[in-house]
Amino acid sequence: MWGFAWLPLHLLREAGIDGVVVTVLAFGTAGGLLLPLLWRERPRWRGNGHWLLAIALLGGFANVSFTLAMSYGEVVRVMVLFYLLPVWGVLGGRIFLGERITLLRFATMVGALAGAALILGADTLGDFRLGWPDWLAIACGLTFTGNNLAFRLHQDLPVGSKVGAMLLGAPLLALALVACGLQTATAPAAGPAGGAVLYGLLVVIATGMSQYGVTHLEAGRVAVLIILELGVTVVSAVALGVDTLSPREWAGVALVLAAAAAEARTA
Repeated sequence: MWGFAWLPLHLLREAGIDGVVVTVLAFGTAGGLLLPLLWRERPRWRGNGHWLLAIALLGGFANVSFTLAMSYGEVVRVMVLFYLLPVWGVLGGRIFLGERITLLRFATMVGALAGAALILGADTLGDFRLGWPDWLAIACGLTFTGNNLAFRLHQDLPVGSKVGAMLLGAPLLALALVACGLQTATAPAAGPAGGAVLYGLLVVIATGMSQYGVTHLEAGRVAVLIILELGVTVVSAVALGVDTLSPREWAGVALVLAAAAAEARTA
């Protein structure tokens, strides 16, 4: 489901709706649906509200940055930078959870970075030319990894409450960006606004499923398994004519996916 998340965002952008407005409508809808669950589960997270706030900030920033990057950036390029998750997930799992980095796991990190370099067309580090959607995609991967680690560190908190906090953080942060003048927002037409709300319903399902898995799997394995979504994104974007890839870029995608498959077999 996340592998196809770019498509509704791409269509909504073509319909003229701002990325920050999509965030408010979609994630506001998604988070609003979980408000009753948050209220019902509140006795179970009292005393740990600061951790729910951390999840709201990390997950909210990840969702805002992903939506904006995908709305204004190149699909494959943004997704490749976001799906450097094995690097952040393996390192984060080691630093915060004490998970061991094996030689093969280290190789998967190197493979993911090498594949990204091929896709981005860089022969040396100095060749990278990253625009603001690219930086947002990188920041999204980092904060999403931090969100996943927070999910796993506090398994005493109900999954539903953590998902609700993560979703509600996105529209609140988006509104803060508008209030600070960092983003502009215009009222959308009824059609695109309805599309953003429908996207929010899909977000509820996809987020609940993925975060349930995050809660029960090792952080490094989660990060590598999630990167398989990149294959869905690349194939669908190319098949629909939104992006085209050279043989070199296809080699980069293959390298990233090979690294993911190797890690998944040993995790």
